[in-house]
Amino acid sequence: MKNRVNKSICIILPFIVLFLFSHATAQQEYMRAFDGLFYKYRGLANYNKGQYDQAISDFNKTLEIYPRHDNAYFYRGLAYYHKAQYGQAISDFNKTLEIYPRHDNVYFYRGLAYFKMSQFDQAILDFNKTLEINPGFTEAYQYRGLIYFKMRQYDQAILNFNKVLSINQNDAYIYCLRGRVYGEKGQHDLAISDYTTALKINPKYDDAYFYRGIANYHKGHYGQAISDYTKAIEINPEDGGFYYARGEIYYLKKEYDKSWEDVKKVQSLGYPIHPKFLNNLLEAVGKKSETPPLN
Repeated sequence: MKNRVNKSICIILPFIVLFLFSHATAQQEYMRAFDGLFYKYRGLANYNKGQYDQAISDFNKTLEIYPRHDNAYFYRGLAYYHKAQYGQAISDFNKTLEIYPRHDNVYFYRGLAYFKMSQFDQAILDFNKTLEINPGFTEAYQYRGLIYFKMRQYDQAILNFNKVLSINQNDAYIYCLRGRVYGEKGQHDLAISDYTTALKINPKYDDAYFYRGIANYHKGHYGQAISDYTKAIEINPEDGGFYYARGEIYYLKKEYDKSWEDVKKVQSLGYPIHPKFLNNLLEAVGKKSETPPLN
């Protein structure tokens, strides 16, 4: 009897050991998986709070457990992007696309990283890919238009801004951007129309007043230009560029005392003034001896 029991134990024991080992291994794998999810969600929480270093640390731990976790690479890339570490962001976006190659947001943010690095051709390719996957991705049209604007390909810029406005007719920023493109093309009436539309959408849009002032200046409408610059100043009195622009118009209108007051304000705000303009103005108002220090 004793021999039979011993024999049975010898037969069963390996299975018991195997079961216990498998159970322990499963528990370890379960805990490891749990840790991976914990770090992922904590990383997302830190990212959303703008705590990018902590988020990167958490995503690093997630990727140690899940080496092909596309979202961990993506959000780590976003964290690097917000830290202006664009090369590392691009590396993570590349890894994301190896795992999930039809991710419109990844192409878009990689395009933004290239945009920030002034690698405009690469950025355009990524925005093209974004729009191939998602034709309604308005921000891709916006940034592609911005690149064409910077590259002085104005007609292409306008086409992209038109596309944004065909999707969202209430985007004051895009109307202002398109107005600036029209201004660069010398089409000041179209520019003024776009700035005016932008101001109907957002009456507190200081830049729209400023750029409409520039367009009115180019049309020789000095009174309207001054009115626009004054409105921009009322909205944002800390922008030296607004005072500078108005001061130049006052100078052209031979209202030298008003121009001088604006120039003094420009100086107080630490905004640079062209030496020739300053010297001409000082001579006109008879204040050559009161030359403020140039920045």
